[in-house]
Amino acid sequence: MTDRFLTITLQADWQGALLAAAQLAEADTYQGEVLNFETPAQFFGQLTARRWDIVRMAQGKGALSVRELARLVNRDVKRVHEDVVLLSELGLLERTDSGGVCCPYVSLHIDMVLNAA
Repeated sequence: MTDRFLTITLQADWQGALLAAAQLAEADTYQGEVLNFETPAQFFGQLTARRWDIVRMAQGKGALSVRELARLVNRDVKRVHEDVVLLSELGLLERTDSGGVCCPYVSLHIDMVLNAA
């Protein structure tokens, strides 16, 4: 299987971002996956430092239980589970058949430009 990678973008024009993602999907070879946020507030509201810790700890480790992930990030299991649910909805983590979670991406790239208002 091909290594998967994800590009996280910050683009207010969500229709343009969707069109760009559709063009990548039509390519003959795997071009990676894209997750777009419309505003910096949305990006930073969803991807907090603690959630990034979870993604970083899960990346490259294969399937982990939520309890094991909580131990790795030194946090309460309940709070980690809440974050795992959100990260799964965003597509940064995936649930395994055994009930665990994994980060399927070997690489995550954030493409963000902030201009003066």
